Amino acid sequence: MRTRSTLTRLAIPMVALGLIVSGCSSSDGEGGTADIGTTNDINPHPVSDLKDGGNLRLSLTSFPESFNALHVDGNTTDTNDVITPLLPQNFTSNAAGELSVDNDYYTDIKLTGTNPQVVTYTINPKAVWSDGSPITWEDFQSNWQALNGRNPDYQVATSTGYDHVGKVERGVDDRQAVVTFDQPYGEWQGLFGPLYPKAATESVQAFNDWARTSLPVSSGPFIITNLDRTQNRITLGRNPKWWGDTPVLANITFSVLDSSSWLPAIQNNELDEAYMAGLENVSAARAAAGVEIRRASEPSKNIVTFNGAPGSLLEDMKLRQAIAKAIDRQTIVDSSQHGIVDNPKVLNNHIFIAGQKGYQDNASVVGFDPDAAAKELDALGWVLKGDVREKDGRKLELRDVMYDQTGWVDTAKIIQANLAKVGVKLTIQTVPGTGLFTNVVNPGNFELAQFGLSGGVLPLGVLRQTYYYDPANWQGNKARVGSPELNKLIDQTLAELDPDKARELANQCDAKIFEQVNSLPLNQASGTHAVRKDLANWGAFGLASPDYTKVGFLK
Repeated sequence: MRTRSTLTRLAIPMVALGLIVSGCSSSDGEGGTADIGTTNDINPHPVSDLKDGGNLRLSLTSFPESFNALHVDGNTTDTNDVITPLLPQNFTSNAAGELSVDNDYYTDIKLTGTNPQVVTYTINPKAVWSDGSPITWEDFQSNWQALNGRNPDYQVATSTGYDHVGKVERGVDDRQAVVTFDQPYGEWQGLFGPLYPKAATESVQAFNDWARTSLPVSSGPFIITNLDRTQNRITLGRNPKWWGDTPVLANITFSVLDSSSWLPAIQNNELDEAYMAGLENVSAARAAAGVEIRRASEPSKNIVTFNGAPGSLLEDMKLRQAIAKAIDRQTIVDSSQHGIVDNPKVLNNHIFIAGQKGYQDNASVVGFDPDAAAKELDALGWVLKGDVREKDGRKLELRDVMYDQTGWVDTAKIIQANLAKVGVKLTIQTVPGTGLFTNVVNPGNFELAQFGLSGGVLPLGVLRQTYYYDPANWQGNKARVGSPELNKLIDQTLAELDPDKARELANQCDAKIFEQVNSLPLNQASGTHAVRKDLANWGAFGLASPDYTKVGFLK
């Protein structure tokens, strides 16, 4: 949750964002709302105030399954955290979510045509890959060919936007890529970032395997200098081929740690920054020597996804609606964010985060109403026999799957108690490590699944990535729920170049997503980070992008 990617990334496995129940009083909390704002909390300092060198120690929740963030297996916050300082980014964002061209990689990125839509990328002539070869238009063309969705053998995290592109051509020279769209695409700024070298995308095998266990070639202020799978540690060092400002830090070290270990690691000076969920952890981290809490709300959220695949127990939309109405989301959020934010609120939009332009409450169809839920279950023929309902010899027993973590389990227990009151039995199933998605969610071995989604400053891409109905390719749509009508509306939204009209259409999509009960959003991230006091230009970024060359420790 440290970067503002334009993809929606699965937090696999991710700390429940503020979902650790605490009995402490609210007087010890951070205050403020969870709404996205226009500021961040990173202890800003000029480079002249910082020591040269140093090692920034960060945590991962699992070792990346792939270093290809464009691949479905690499579409995680862990992979994203590692590769962001290693690969070209097209735009950077400030705390208000305003985008600027990343001049380390590009001298200009410009919309140069509207009929048809054309975007021209002029590459910085100094920009090279870590093997010394130049970044060229051919890297763009190869990335597009892998990601445009025309060859389903490429297991892409999303084809959103790339499927609107008709061609990628050489511009005035090899250092310019001209991208021509055959359909308009409003969030074009989100394409080609991160950019991978042609070697990573030039074939299906390369896309699946080239960056599976490492990142052989990169292009950023840092490179991978050591991968230690025995110690579950990844070390980054300065890139000798880097042409931009020399990073202050000598190294960045990522260690795989269970989230329950983050607080002790902060207290024992084994990490320099870690996300703190729950008032108890926040208070304990603040009391640690040399540590402070930095907070800025983030465009990340927790959700409960319903498996509505054909033939599944929850295939019937009306059944999903009834069960959704029995879940008290406000109690979940009150329990999880008590003392962390003022007046905790349920997130009632799948697309926009509270505080973001376009946010509105579209969740009335699944509003908490256990009496209505029970009546609807009766009407659907689910008869209460003892404590559990049955229909056609099938019991209404659901598996709720999640990462093996206290916060997620606490949430599941609230849902379990809610559903028991209307005759639905919920079994809580925890899964260790990365197996949650590869072994359980992706194959559809669940009825409910709890996980996090990390978004960014361009929110509309989540529509195609997560809610599109394509029975031949469910990659991003974990619920396997949708409709041709919703698809048509999503396509219309993404093709709309007027931002206000696009937001209006996106909310129409969101209303349908709630109606179909793909998932229930719970809360958005409060953004509470425990950080060493002498660490500058790092912490709670909100909507902003980190500048890895300026992160360091005070003299």
